[in-house]
Amino acid sequence: MSYAGGTFGLARVLYKSPGKTDLFRGKIKNLHLFFLLRKTQFCPLNYLVMKQIRWFDRRFDFGDEQNIFPSIVERLRGTPVRLEEKIRLFPPDVLTWQPEGAWSIAENIGHLIDLEPLWQGRLDDFLNGMSQLRPADLQNTRTHEANHNAAPIADLLKTFRTVREQTVSRLDALAEADVFRTALHPRLQQPMRLMDSFLFVAEHDDHHLARMTEMARMG
Repeated sequence: MSYAGGTFGLARVLYKSPGKTDLFRGKIKNLHLFFLLRKTQFCPLNYLVMKQIRWFDRRFDFGDEQNIFPSIVERLRGTPVRLEEKIRLFPPDVLTWQPEGAWSIAENIGHLIDLEPLWQGRLDDFLNGMSQLRPADLQNTRTHEANHNAAPIADLLKTFRTVREQTVSRLDALAEADVFRTALHPRLQQPMRLMDSFLFVAEHDDHHLARMTEMARMG
């Protein structure tokens, strides 16, 4: 099959919105078009879905001595915006779909909300001079029991934006010396600076955003 003149040539005919179609090398760069194609027989799903490593299997190296904290804070500040834009592109029926019992997209959003008090609490741990950070609930009980699928998606997005703005407001007020405070991460069993801890949070955000995209493509 020729992507230039076959499936994706047809896509250009079906989707005639100037400036919104950016197809090359067989990859779909526009989610609106992606979902349009998914309604037909023309979408090569196996080609498009790429699984990422499980979060608990991730390994982290926090050896950088440079102060990259301002960039980390900007990533954290931008997560609600990226999340809202992503959800705007997804069909409503995919938001509560639970593939093989896994969390839905709505539950992934709820999980980000559920963990924000942990990130804020760990900020307190650093600032209070604790030698070890408070542990996470590795069973994610709160997310499993919250029934986030029953909540309007707009409410989940608004709540996440609110709690994240609270976190970022506190990070904006830190002194430079604060970002180099160190404590032990309880699961990873490695020392972590405050700066590293919030890089960890930014990576966790992106992990779940990527998972939502993966699920939308499979759904």
